[in-house]
Amino acid sequence: MEMTITANELKTKGVTIIDDTIKENESAIITVRGKEKYIVLKIEDYNKLREMELDAAIRESQEDMAAGRFHKDGIEEHMKRVAND
Repeated sequence: MEMTITANELKTKGVTIIDDTIKENESAIITVRGKEKYIVLKIEDYNKLREMELDAAIRESQEDMAAGRFHKDGIEEHMKRVAND
């Protein structure tokens, strides 16, 4: 579950409000002027998400290589190809 912390609460209560909120919830959303702007996660949850992102990127790269979707040319050719996309 996510809880919302306003920027004003964060300003007045500091890290304590984050600690209190995260103890009981998976994350906290920081709002600024009523709009959701930031999210705070426990570091373990953040690291887990990053690891999942990296695993997905590795899997995608392996699939591209197996399907022949890669180039063996040098940096100059790569830069030309990127510039034309």
